[in-house]
Amino acid sequence: MRQRRGGSGSLRLRLLAAGGASILLALALAGFGLVLLFERHVERRVVLELKAHLRQLVDGLERGGDGSLRLARPPAEPRFQEPLSGLYWQIGEEPPPAGGGVAAVLRSRSLWDELLRLPPDPLGNGEAHQHTIPGPGGASLLALERQVALPAGLGGDSLRVAVATDRAEIRAAGRAFAAELTPSLALLAAFLIAAAWVQVTVGLRPLDELRRRLGAVRAGREARLGASGFPDEVRPLAAELDHLLDAQDAALARARARAADLAHGLKTPLTALAAEAARLRERGEDAAAAEIETVTEAMRRHVERELARARAAQAGGAPRRAAPAPVARQVVDVLRRTPRGQDLAWEVEVPADLVVHADAQDLAEMLGNLAENAAQWARGRVRLGAASDEGAPGLVVLTVEDDGPGIAEDRAEEALARGGRLDTTKPGTGLGLAIVGDLAEACGGALGLGRSERLGGLKAEIRLPGGRGDPGSATRSPRPPA
Repeated sequence: MRQRRGGSGSLRLRLLAAGGASILLALALAGFGLVLLFERHVERRVVLELKAHLRQLVDGLERGGDGSLRLARPPAEPRFQEPLSGLYWQIGEEPPPAGGGVAAVLRSRSLWDELLRLPPDPLGNGEAHQHTIPGPGGASLLALERQVALPAGLGGDSLRVAVATDRAEIRAAGRAFAAELTPSLALLAAFLIAAAWVQVTVGLRPLDELRRRLGAVRAGREARLGASGFPDEVRPLAAELDHLLDAQDAALARARARAADLAHGLKTPLTALAAEAARLRERGEDAAAAEIETVTEAMRRHVERELARARAAQAGGAPRRAAPAPVARQVVDVLRRTPRGQDLAWEVEVPADLVVHADAQDLAEMLGNLAENAAQWARGRVRLGAASDEGAPGLVVLTVEDDGPGIAEDRAEEALARGGRLDTTKPGTGLGLAIVGDLAEACGGALGLGRSERLGGLKAEIRLPGGRGDPGSATRSPRPPA
């Protein structure tokens, strides 16, 4: 049975799945890294802005008429005036009072009643430190602080000046960047997966060609795979398969030779038995003669069957093609000369341009056995026909029909069995249909039995690979069996 393409066993899908997963993982890591770099870049820009606010705060400090510190020029940023806006400043004493905390001297309106909880780390004069501290409402703040020593004209105090902003803004910028980056990464992923599909398809094409050539060898259209047209990685495999076919041919040749030797070795004993049966019949011992003739005929048919199987076992050999039309006519010409065939009307309707992938001698053996069987049971007509199978392109259906009693559908399998005989009153060994079935199977086809709609009797069908072609290039049977 031909396996379905794709599925869990598909190499193509495995490669595509592995490639797609690798692409998606790589792009996901790249996207995460780009978002992280973007957030760091935004954080650096925010720190620069905080430093600018620090300079404005320090430059705007002055003493009022009552000696208190004040800002002559508050920062121009309006968010400092908006309560809990996320941007804050604070000016406190240095060092902090005992017990921790910060003694605020001045602070932005945006802090409302809150204070910036700066860590008590020592600062050098003019040195700026960067911290992450908690802010109003549980927010996480990025804070920048600096120690400032006031000149003597302003009292000479040491102050700690801090500016902070909500880190949520940095994270929001990162999320916005990620949202804009995602469609681009998705488009890039689709392009890379499509490119991987093309790469896998092109990479596996030699395996498809190898499968096609193997199919041609199995069907008998080619003798060997050959190394041409394959890349360096596949060429050794093709060569090994050709060596395997060579070894198989050699083994088959030896088997056929042994079968032929066996047939020749039995020919003389069978001839002697036939002569002995003739002498017994001359002496009037008809019963003994008939028994010997029956045994002799059975042995002859067994030998013919084994020879036919050995002859059909040519897989991997030279391509075989035969035209059914001349073979069918030769079979009918032989059977017409038999006592039973002279009383029948024979019809041959086989298109001249049909060709099957089989040896001509094998085809003659199959049609001869079926036609001989039809002649035994026919009342007056036997028909041999052939046509392309419309339901299965690449197949040819050969039919042999008669107007006899036919067989029941539930007994067709019994008739096809080896040695199966539905009527023991007729002469024969029950091997004819078995031989036809073996030959058809060896040629890549099958034998089936049914009822003839045209003649009303038995219809035997042989389905073989083939089609329309040049019948002049097909081999012909030297003599169909009688």
